[in-house]
Amino acid sequence: MAEDENFTNDGTVDIHKNPANKKETGNWKACRFIVGTVFKPCSLFRERKKKEDRHVALTGGPNTPLGMTLLTLSASVKGLKPSCENDICHPTSSQTAVCFIALYLIALGTGGITPCVSSFGADQFDETDETEKKKKSSYFNWYYMSINVGALIASSVLVWIQMNVGWGWGFGIPAVALAIAVVFFFSGSRLYRLQKPGGSALTRMFQVLVASLRKSNVKVPEDKSLLYETIDEECNIEGSCKLEHTGKLR
Repeated sequence: MAEDENFTNDGTVDIHKNPANKKETGNWKACRFIVGTVFKPCSLFRERKKKEDRHVALTGGPNTPLGMTLLTLSASVKGLKPSCENDICHPTSSQTAVCFIALYLIALGTGGITPCVSSFGADQFDETDETEKKKKSSYFNWYYMSINVGALIASSVLVWIQMNVGWGWGFGIPAVALAIAVVFFFSGSRLYRLQKPGGSALTRMFQVLVASLRKSNVKVPEDKSLLYETIDEECNIEGSCKLEHTGKLR
């Protein structure tokens, strides 16, 4: 496809699978929804058993409101909330099961969103456009600042609410924040640039491992361009790009 200044040159498409228009998609128009999504207060889960206190920080992405809602119910609804005496709680087996189901749902959601959302934001900037390329570093600054501000609120305001107001409120506020994050994230769908699927990353990873073992005794050529599988500038895997050669990890 011939290059057009109105469209991206990195192979990204819009939500309708059409070539991404630079003026209508991506850039900070889309990233504000991503940065806004990761700005969420985490919650502090505390289990008190006898004289031992265990604190676990619970962070969540937009796959986790269900777990946070269930955790909120387990801390506030009669029947799900364990009976406590002298600051020591005695949960039943069913109450313990509900609590752990909630925790595992949160873990599942966090594992799904955390490794993807930062790179998804980076996809909103065209690497072939120098102006957009410079903006990408700014995006990562705002991205990590949003995460840390959310963590700061969680370790101060939310902790105070949990200890002085109640655990129901302490879990309920993050649950509502996560639900709002879901709506906020998907409201920007028409602005997102999407990378075309390039096959299984696991398959390519194992291919690299096998190739490195088979060619461990092959002499590295002086001409680094001979190390690539194709002679043209583009990678033959759709949605991927060639990596610059490096002598690290040799």
